[in-house]
Amino acid sequence: MPTLSNNILYTFDEMITMIEQEQPFEGQLLGAGCKLKIEQYLPVVCTAIHAGSNMRDELVNQCQLTAQDRFFEEDPYTDEMIASQPITLVSSDSRFEYDLNRPKALSTYYKSAWSKQVWKKPLSDKQRQKSQRKHELFYRLYEALISKLEAKFGHVIVFDLHSYNYQRIEKNAPTFNLGCAQIDVERWGTTVNRFIGELNKIDLPNHNTQAEINSVFQGYGYLIAHTNARFDRTLVLPTEVKKVFMNEASGELYPLVLAGLQVGLKQAFSHTSAYFQRKVNPKARIRRSDMLSSQIDPAVTALDKSLFKLAQRIETLKYVNPTNLVRERGRFASSPRRYKPQYKYRQLPVNANEFKHQLYKLPIDKISDPELRGLYSDMVNKLGEKIDLLTCVGQESFLYSSLKYHGRPSKTALANARFLLYAAPLETDEVTEAPLSSSQAINYFAQQAKDWGMKCKITETASMAAKAMVTSIPPTLYLNSGASYRASEVDRLIQHELGVHMATTLNAKAQPLSIFKLGLPGSTYTQEGLAILAEFKSGHMSLERLQILALRVLAVDSMLKEQDFFQTYSYLIDEYDIDSDLAFNVTTRVYRGGGFTKDHLYLSGFIKMLYTAKTQSLTNLLLGKCSLNYLNLVNELVQRQWLNSPTFSFDIQDNFTHPTIDYLIHSLRTE
Repeated sequence: MPTLSNNILYTFDEMITMIEQEQPFEGQLLGAGCKLKIEQYLPVVCTAIHAGSNMRDELVNQCQLTAQDRFFEEDPYTDEMIASQPITLVSSDSRFEYDLNRPKALSTYYKSAWSKQVWKKPLSDKQRQKSQRKHELFYRLYEALISKLEAKFGHVIVFDLHSYNYQRIEKNAPTFNLGCAQIDVERWGTTVNRFIGELNKIDLPNHNTQAEINSVFQGYGYLIAHTNARFDRTLVLPTEVKKVFMNEASGELYPLVLAGLQVGLKQAFSHTSAYFQRKVNPKARIRRSDMLSSQIDPAVTALDKSLFKLAQRIETLKYVNPTNLVRERGRFASSPRRYKPQYKYRQLPVNANEFKHQLYKLPIDKISDPELRGLYSDMVNKLGEKIDLLTCVGQESFLYSSLKYHGRPSKTALANARFLLYAAPLETDEVTEAPLSSSQAINYFAQQAKDWGMKCKITETASMAAKAMVTSIPPTLYLNSGASYRASEVDRLIQHELGVHMATTLNAKAQPLSIFKLGLPGSTYTQEGLAILAEFKSGHMSLERLQILALRVLAVDSMLKEQDFFQTYSYLIDEYDIDSDLAFNVTTRVYRGGGFTKDHLYLSGFIKMLYTAKTQSLTNLLLGKCSLNYLNLVNELVQRQWLNSPTFSFDIQDNFTHPTIDYLIHSLRTE
């Protein structure tokens, strides 16, 4: 096939053949200025018939209007507003050459439009016929498409999207105007009302959204008239978007508003089209995700691969954990008041400037789905912050980067921590348990991994502040060789490290998108919260464990205030009467790197997951390094078969029965 600007050109007959054979394709129609994209054959079509600005050279020379004059009356960016939909039909030609929302005979303006003289002289019959031929081809293609969809699905819904200038309108104009003059409201009224309701839900920055029927335009356009004359089972919804996404006079775009419209319209279209199909087929169980393509966008696959290749070696804990922890522990223990630990760290084998250069030139804008585009944009920004964090490990600036990346404890988090530390000790059997070495504990972890079918490496290391840690490449569970473990503690760590961290590591390997191996923005808060929740739900939570999480929160707060290792260490011992080894471990965790604020997230993340689990399923948060911030999108992608449900997951059912601990946990406040 011939190509033009990376868009495949198809003849009319080629497009018709592919439609008849139900082949997905995307390309320009040869001889007409329209582009048809079919990702998947579904009973929903979106059109943007005034999105284009092209005009053939002979008409440009004859036109009295400047490109900016024409642009003012066209509907720019409406093609981008519908790009997430499975079937889109877009005109790239200017409405001044031929107007697809008028009948063919009236589609070419004779002299003027909107009280403006368009042509230096009237168009010749030959010129008009050439433009009208494009008009005819568009509608023949449109008819073939609707005929195929009606034959396949029975009923079809078409969202006919336009935009309008509002500054010349004296009355208050709505954000969205649905023209219903040619809609059989007795038949389709409930769907119309549902669409209006969905439009009113759209959230736009610095704008109060309002959707109305027949407020500014009544919907007398030709596309709906043409459809009504030829099809009885297709509903067209002529929708006008107020040009709040741009300066209508200058043409300057407001990208944040456009992004809000893209996300909001995607939701409105899919919710409404699913509702429409349920109305016409009451037996069908159709979700909004069923009205979106199950075929992964090639642009997403390509970007995802490039992003993973670039960022796969950037694991925070690998470079933040001290390499000389054992030696520094001994030096500090011999003279705690006078010796400040001098930690050393691994060298970062990454050129930060080159990393950022490659990161920020990734083609995120090529992703058509606005929510996925937003996710990958967030990923790029967060990875930029992450490389800033890692390049200043051991330096004074590390603390500020950590605050930006992980934040600081809130007042609610501090209050929760103090509340837990007020609790009196409980009588348990844990204090009488014989301690296990890391070598002995490995056997328990290895057996559990085998029982769960987890293929991973389990080994020891001295270079970590925590008792256990999972890394992704390759999937490895590290145990601290300098620590001792009680049997009950091993049970908790199995749930925490294998049940969540290793599970999400292995689940991520099974995903078509590698972004879930890296960790979505906010994944630390979510994943650590889930890991603590797994401890609790499995029946292995203890007051001691809760109080350690609380100590971490207060240690972060002390580090931020005092910025002195010994003062934080002493504060934990003097104020909360803990032993020196625990105080050293907790203090080291928050001072490593130069001031690591991550530890406040464990307790608050746990509380958030606990309360969220009461209202919605958290299962899909285990399919990789997910974040609660994107749970709705992740659920949608699982339903669209872009992602696989998790193979490994913990039992979310309550198995914990200790009344005091249950009371303490459910007394904690969520933020």
